[in-house]
Amino acid sequence: MEFHTEFKPLTVQPQEIEGKSFEIITEEIGEHPFTEDQYPVVQRVIHASADFELGRSMLFHPNAIKAGIQAIREGRKLVADVQMVQVGISKPRLEKFGGSVHVYISDPDVMEEAKRLNTTRAIVATRKAIREADGGIFAIGNAPTALLELIRLVKEGIAKPGLIIGMPVGFVSAAESKEELAKLDIPFITNVGRKGGSTVVVAAVNALSIMAENRG
Repeated sequence: MEFHTEFKPLTVQPQEIEGKSFEIITEEIGEHPFTEDQYPVVQRVIHASADFELGRSMLFHPNAIKAGIQAIREGRKLVADVQMVQVGISKPRLEKFGGSVHVYISDPDVMEEAKRLNTTRAIVATRKAIREADGGIFAIGNAPTALLELIRLVKEGIAKPGLIIGMPVGFVSAAESKEELAKLDIPFITNVGRKGGSTVVVAAVNALSIMAENRG
């Protein structure tokens, strides 16, 4: 392949590009507080975002990685807050263990109920999800209201997720929702501040599914 520019890429081979990227990330992040199990998740989040500040701001419940791998290997459902998360997740690795990805935010009953209650679809979708995905993974990258509702339901003993990956991006309630998540005594993966988003949540899920697969 000819590139008609002065700059030539180091490689055009996908695996080599990813491997080189991981080498650069490890070199540039330097010393960090993450465990050997946590670091692959951080590494993939940085790889997806090119944002070291976001990566360094990540927080893990001590049992988060173990709980995530266990939920995947048990074929638990994975609930995403929006379609963007659903699209990015590597489904074959989840399906290998009998798992599946679900998004409820555009379901007709969710839209109708949200309109009736004059609240967000994300909140209503979360209420529906907990009835169908007990012990599963909740992956929230877009809607702080979904995360706050899930936290409320956990505190009330109604929701019992296996793992919450909560890294919504935004200026309204995003940072605050993650602060509340970090106070829970159940497995979670989150980060500090406004940054986050569907892409980094997908990266975290895919990192966990790779670990689940490799430990088989």
